[in-house]
Formats: sequence, structure tokens, C-alpha cells
Amino acid sequence: MNSTWSRRQLLTMLAAGTVGAAAAAIAGSTMAEGDPPLPSGSGGGLPLPSGSAGGLPNAAAPPPPLLPPPPRGPKTPLRPGTITALPGAGTSLALTVDDGASPEVVGAYIRFARDTGARFTFFVTAYYDSWTIHRDALRPLVDSGQIQLGNHTWDHPALTKLSPSAVADQLNRAKSFLHNTFGVDGTPYYRPPFGYHDATVDRVAADCGYTVPTLWYGTLSDSGVITEDYLLQMARQYFNPQAIVIGHANHPAVTHCYGQLVDIIKERNLSLVTLNDVLLPP
Repeated sequence: MNSTWSRRQLLTMLAAGTVGAAAAAIAGSTMAEGDPPLPSGSGGGLPLPSGSAGGLPNAAAPPPPLLPPPPRGPKTPLRPGTITALPGAGTSLALTVDDGASPEVVGAYIRFARDTGARFTFFVTAYYDSWTIHRDALRPLVDSGQIQLGNHTWDHPALTKLSPSAVADQLNRAKSFLHNTFGVDGTPYYRPPFGYHDATVDRVAADCGYTVPTLWYGTLSDSGVITEDYLLQMARQYFNPQAIVIGHANHPAVTHCYGQLVDIIKERNLSLVTLNDVLLPP
């Protein structure tokens, strides 16, 4: 399929679901999570959820998937501990999407998955109403394994600044939400907000069932408002074999770039995967 044609077709189909996102650029403060290649611990706050309903567009018939299925073969066993990339050799790319402050962007990611076969791991900040708004659309993708959910805490505090009991409360509230809403609890993967974690946080997280702190080595740098050109520059830099890349479902730039992201992935012969597709948890 001609990549330019497929990009235009995809963007046209997504337009109905992303126009609202542009209007909801989520005013307020932003966080710097995911801006450096490796988490540096830079802080900041997230915008509060708008409460607006970001409904999915109605499409008569989605096109065939534009992306290949995940690779077949044995999964890589993991031991408890932090991961920043997919271990071993291969051509997999794990695009992990954090937060969910914007219902419109969450909805557009769901449409992207439906229309292209893209596979994501969402690290859910359970406080945001995006996840409840899109429960019915997201649940079948979770059930099929195309989208995986991980724990990104209840409302995104810096865990290293909390008491052990407060850390446990953050993770367990989000765990209960995931289980009650989607039938999964995200274990064993959790992403500490801002990349902040230490031995105490990891011990408490492990007691809650989260034995694999999941960081990243690559970012779309879209925790705050950026241009589409800059986001694509980051994708070209970090969409590499066996990379874990962090993105955010907070601001609309990514919703206008899906076709170009597909092109980069296909040109590099990469396969989008969830963590569960390629890793065998401890």
C-alpha cells in the first residue's frame, strides 16, 4: 500500500475524533515527564481532567490493519527490577502511553489502534475520567490483548516524597480501579510518575504486586504542548528496535501524526508490541 495514500486515509478517518482535541489543548500546568531520553526526575504538575466527553467517531468500516502483528516466538523472561528497554535482540517497539488527561486524545489512540492494528501499553493515571468515558470502547481491546494496561498511580504524585503507606494507597487505588473497570490490574508493571522511585518505593510497589518498574529510553516529549514537527523529530530519533518509548495522552499534537508514525514504523521494519507480547513476567 502506498504510504502517502495510507497516511492521508488514516488522518482523514481520525479527523472526526481529533478536532475536539485541538480545541481542548488542556490549559494549565504541564509536567516534564519523559522529556529526556532517560528519566531525569524533573517535576511538574498535570492539568486536571476537563470532564468533557471525548466520544469516538463513528466510522462505517475501518481499513485493514496497516501494521504487522507482533512477532512470534518465545517471550523473554524477566527478573524483578527496573526495565528501560526490551531485553534481547529483535525488531519490537513498545510505545507506552501515560496519564490520560484528555478524553479526546485517549479516544483518538483507541481509534488509531482499531484502524491500524497498533498495539500499546497504557500506563493509566486512574484519577482521570478519560478511562471511564472510554471504558466500553477500550475494554474489548484490553480483553483481546491489543492494548495492555499498567499502573501509573491514582493521581500522579512523586512517590519518593510520600510515606510508604501513601505509596501503597496510590498504587492500590489505581489497581482497584483497573480491576473494577477493565478486569485487569496491571501487575507486574508500574510506571512511577516523573520516573521517581527508590528502594523503598519499589519495595512497597512489589508488596502491591508491581515488581517491574517500567521506565523508558526514548520519548515523544509530549507531556506538555509541542508542535507536530517536534513530536515527529522525537519519533525519528527514538523509534528503534527494542526501545521502550514514552508518550502521553494529554495534548493533541500526537493525534495529527498517526499516519507519519505508521510510516516511520513500517520504514524501519518495526513491530509495535505490548509488554505482554514479548516479556514473561517474573
